[in-house]
Amino acid sequence: MIVRNLEEAEKSNRRIVSPDGNWESTRMLLKGDKMGFSFHITTIYAGADFGIHYQNHLESVYCISGEGEVETVADGVVHPIKPGTLYILDKNDKHILRAFKEMKMACVFNPPLSGKEVHNAEGAYELEAEAVEG
Repeated sequence: MIVRNLEEAEKSNRRIVSPDGNWESTRMLLKGDKMGFSFHITTIYAGADFGIHYQNHLESVYCISGEGEVETVADGVVHPIKPGTLYILDKNDKHILRAFKEMKMACVFNPPLSGKEVHNAEGAYELEAEAVEG
């Protein structure tokens, strides 16, 4: 059994802050845990407005708190995000994420992240990245 505490993980190398200042993510479950997916608690800072295109990963995102929207680039459809909203990027959807109020999100990635990933120039995570230890 694996047991982790969010408050403790936030004080460890499992907390990753984006270089662009849009988000931070505490990686609670990673590839090294051998579960077949990774689980993260991610904070999207108020005022963030940025494009993402996970070409190598599928993601499900559940909003715990805050308010914003996600726009699919292919069709321009905007979906509001508020607590209780789940959006699923089941087709590697290129999208724009906007936070009107700071949003706390629970995120699941398949395949799992290794731990140190941040978005590349195309808004994607690389398939192989440096792993978080512990």
